[in-house]
Amino acid sequence: MSDLCAVPAIAESPEIKLFGKWSTDDVQISDMSLQDYIAVKEKYAKYLPHSGGRYAAKRFRKAQCPIVERLANAMMMHGRNNGKKLMTVRIVKHSFEIIHLLTGENPLQVLVNAVISSGPREDSTRIGRAGTVRRQAVDVSPLRRVNQAVWLLCTGAREAAFRNIKTIAECLADELINAAKGSSNSYAIKKKDELERVAKSNLPLYCFTCVFPTISPLDCIKYPQKCPPGQLCLSSAAVGKRGDFRVVLYEKSCILSSLCGISGEKYAMGINFTFTNECCSTNLCNGATSNAASIWTGYPFHLLLSFSCILVMDSKVLS
Repeated sequence: MSDLCAVPAIAESPEIKLFGKWSTDDVQISDMSLQDYIAVKEKYAKYLPHSGGRYAAKRFRKAQCPIVERLANAMMMHGRNNGKKLMTVRIVKHSFEIIHLLTGENPLQVLVNAVISSGPREDSTRIGRAGTVRRQAVDVSPLRRVNQAVWLLCTGAREAAFRNIKTIAECLADELINAAKGSSNSYAIKKKDELERVAKSNLPLYCFTCVFPTISPLDCIKYPQKCPPGQLCLSSAAVGKRGDFRVVLYEKSCILSSLCGISGEKYAMGINFTFTNECCSTNLCNGATSNAASIWTGYPFHLLLSFSCILVMDSKVLS
């Protein structure tokens, strides 16, 4: 009777391993910004990267799709390969076997490292209407970093396997290993570096900010002796460029009054800057020149103005 009343022991659920081999518990996502967008552990662990989920039905839902399944989906390009998911799952499984043989690491960890290393952090977008278009450097959101990394990895593997004796599984394994190490042999790493280099060359030259620590402009008007020199922060792309700036001065500066004959507590004037690595030549409104600032190397560059209380209202940089 006691045996009949005994509660049966609940069997522990077995650990979910990808393809029955690769554990997800020890996978680490080193980039904090991508932890919510690379689905690989806990509830996202799968035996097969073929869940049949409707991840495209709603915005941002694809972030919940397991990263291995996203890799398999991205391999289903182009048109002649549409819908052949069993084939791409087989390719991914074969490439994971090759990665384990070559590196001895968990292929899931190699894939995660490759996605983290391949996503560009900065890109450029087109600004302007028809006729006058320029490019502007922008930050890349975490989800787009993952999207672009997966696309670049699959594109690199596909192009490497085209007209090549190596199979696409071998090419995908090589691409993932090189990308995880940050090697320039990886197509994804080369494309990422190119995108970031183009974005760096398109940094806005007019992002200048004047900094006045702990002292407000009104205090500078009342107590000019307390006002520290203004600090103008520049991007490195401004070196060697010329710019026209309209600034508002909140103090009757001795230098400006003597050179330009301006009086009053608040007024606007134009100043032309030419930036170099060594010094800054400041042309005041009447054409007089004063070496009123020093500049030293570093990123971002800092320009220390000898006159105080300058707030940059707007600027237009000339190429």
